[in-house]
Amino acid sequence: MKRIRIVLADDHPIVLDGLEQLFKLEPEFEVVSRVPTAEAAVKAVEDHQPDVLVLDLAMPGHDGLWALQELAARQSATRVVLLTAHVDEAKLLEAVRLGVAGVVLKEMAPRLLIECVRKVHAGGRWLEKQSVARAMDRMLKRESELGRLLRLLTPREIEIVRLASEGLRNREIAERLSITEGTVKIHLHNIYEKLGVTGRAQLILYATRQGLA
Repeated sequence: MKRIRIVLADDHPIVLDGLEQLFKLEPEFEVVSRVPTAEAAVKAVEDHQPDVLVLDLAMPGHDGLWALQELAARQSATRVVLLTAHVDEAKLLEAVRLGVAGVVLKEMAPRLLIECVRKVHAGGRWLEKQSVARAMDRMLKRESELGRLLRLLTPREIEIVRLASEGLRNREIAERLSITEGTVKIHLHNIYEKLGVTGRAQLILYATRQGLA
């Protein structure tokens, strides 16, 4: 039987010991490397070409997201399971965008990590934990709304929304875009009409909530 080759990355030696022992109890797995940093994780993946990387999200120095970015840039074929103590929605969503195939909370039963790695190795995804599902649902809704906004607003209007959200006044926006202050006011009026907001404060709040700012 061809074994599932795994690299383990966590900055806590006790956690690494526990993970290694956990996978050693299952004959289908082979731990080919265990490392304490994100940099070492990327190197171990390059050196060993494992089937799955079990990666801690929070590590000193570069974190798990950095490792995911590096692996994505190198077009690594290794599937990644993210191991985290808690769900930070922003980091989780970034990890999903970077192609992470599984997310397991450290508080979950060890058998679920085994099941997750099996599923990920088979080409599936393991993101059905309730908190993860909620975060994914919010991400999809935001991205759907952002897509609608990008279709609704012109490129120049989007520029103006983003500059206004940075706190720039009309005169400063005009200078930045090399247009007149009157033109900025006309654009803002059109933006308010399209988005159904009544002023600058509502626009900034709306843009921030929808990921446009």
